[in-house]
Amino acid sequence: MMHELPLLSLAIWLPIIAGIAVLLTGGDRDARVARVIALIGAVMGFVVTLPLYAGFDIHQRDFQFVEIKTWIETFGVYYHLGIDGISLLLILLNSLTTVIVVIAGWTVIQTRVAQYMAAFLVLSGLMNGVFAAQDALLFYVFFEATLIPMFIIIGVWGGPNRVYAALKFFLYTLMGSLLTLVALIYLYNAAGGSFAMRDLYQLALPFDLQVLVFMAFFVAFAVKVPMWPVHTWLPDAHVEAPTGGSVVLAAIMLKLGAYGFLRLSLPIVPDASIYLAPMMIGLSLIAVIYIGLVALVQSDMKKLIAYSSISHMGFVTMGIFLFNTQGVEGAIIQMISHGFVSGGLFLCVGVLYDQMHSRQISDYGGVAKRMPVFAALFMLFAMANSGLPGTSGFVGEFLVIMGATQVNFWFAFSAAITLIFGAAYTLWMYKRVVFGDVVNPQVDALVDVNAREFLALGLFAILVLVMGLWPQPFANLIHTSVSELLAHVSYSKLPLPAQ
Repeated sequence: MMHELPLLSLAIWLPIIAGIAVLLTGGDRDARVARVIALIGAVMGFVVTLPLYAGFDIHQRDFQFVEIKTWIETFGVYYHLGIDGISLLLILLNSLTTVIVVIAGWTVIQTRVAQYMAAFLVLSGLMNGVFAAQDALLFYVFFEATLIPMFIIIGVWGGPNRVYAALKFFLYTLMGSLLTLVALIYLYNAAGGSFAMRDLYQLALPFDLQVLVFMAFFVAFAVKVPMWPVHTWLPDAHVEAPTGGSVVLAAIMLKLGAYGFLRLSLPIVPDASIYLAPMMIGLSLIAVIYIGLVALVQSDMKKLIAYSSISHMGFVTMGIFLFNTQGVEGAIIQMISHGFVSGGLFLCVGVLYDQMHSRQISDYGGVAKRMPVFAALFMLFAMANSGLPGTSGFVGEFLVIMGATQVNFWFAFSAAITLIFGAAYTLWMYKRVVFGDVVNPQVDALVDVNAREFLALGLFAILVLVMGLWPQPFANLIHTSVSELLAHVSYSKLPLPAQ
């Protein structure tokens, strides 16, 4: 039976082992061999996640595909894995994105090919580990380990200011996470010497301590999302990262912070989460509104899409802290949709950059006349980024706004009206790049997407349309998990102080 296989361990360690195998090919002398092994490893890493989806019971409230092995017996630390609907969707997204990134970088990367491919494979396995971990220390180890491959990807294959961007990314995220470790050690002692998340979920901490633990988690997860005002590392990282790095950063890594709120903050310190929800919603709305305005004035395509990511992730954090089914489900669907849309947008910028070596909007114009297929795909991602009904970008944001109406009309109004900003900066960028006359000789020499680029963009495009036109399967996967989470949070163990 397939369920008897350690599928979660395979999803974690197969890409990592494949990454090590790629490294052993010896570098640029055997670049083709490195690429082939990387593609096989990425595809196998995705294939082993398919039985997770096929065998997942959407009605079961407990975690599924559970694996438990002793790790550090002296301290009661276990290699404990398990998934619910939320983590399953993120594992599928991560594993598929890794395949697309390997395809997208097939001929683009010419130096240190083996190391480049290996970094993405290892990163994929580590992020699957974050989504599957049911031991808090194991979660923390995987969470922190993801910094290393991305730091290398930005620092080695990035742009002219890559070292600055890589260091800023590393320091922001590492320093934010140190408080989380302190909080986990405190919770370990409070739980009688256990890092098991199921034990931490049963703790009834005093309210003041809950607030301290929440803030310790908040620093790490808010930086990762990133939330305003700790967002400044992201535009720098995106601008300097290679195309594959930007795709994974936007599509997967930003979700680690939101996932941390769902997996640790809400269930472990529910009273503090409810009490501090107005603060979280306020910060989220600032991100949606203010960062949307910042995106309007960008001249660099990558920087515009990076600010767009911060604004769209504001919908995610807002939805999580609405504490109703529509809000939380909308936030999770928005996380997945943002992976498809931002991944596709960064790939589009990469296709243009590979030929013209410029990300400046002013250098383009009339691209549709030379690249009609590319222009059509780019338009789909631009429409999804604007929240057009029928695309995945509409579904999550609509649910979050519907959830917000149940809490406060003005929350919903503020979020809904700022969707105009999203349409404005996205369509303005698209108009200036794709339409108009061809005035730049370099644009006149552009060649439409080849089969490899079409495959990478096409996979994201199909997913944008599938989720936009038929979101029910995605909602079915997460509904029971969200209901269980909200039932746990709503069971307030302590009287909250008057706000």
